[in-house]
Amino acid sequence: MDSVEAVTVTIRIPAPLRPATGGLAEVAVTGRTAGEALQDLARLHPDVRARLLDARGELRPFVNVYVGERSLRALGGLAAPLQDGAVLAIVPAVAGGAP
Repeated sequence: MDSVEAVTVTIRIPAPLRPATGGLAEVAVTGRTAGEALQDLARLHPDVRARLLDARGELRPFVNVYVGERSLRALGGLAAPLQDGAVLAIVPAVAGGAP
């Protein structure tokens, strides 16, 4: 990374993705942006990559990520800068409805 130091952030892993992280509910990663943090998660746990990111490295449309209580998409997407100690929560979209 260049002159700006990477920060340490926590990514909360939803139950459906925990098998890909060895059962971990949270993973500490580094990155200056949300995209870098998610790429670091994918580096540490390669089976997560296809579930979160498409072939271009973009967040899949059915995956929601929150930084604190704010949607990553509302914060500018993967380019959103992160502060040290930030918490990202991955929330897969859930299909449902009335029978």
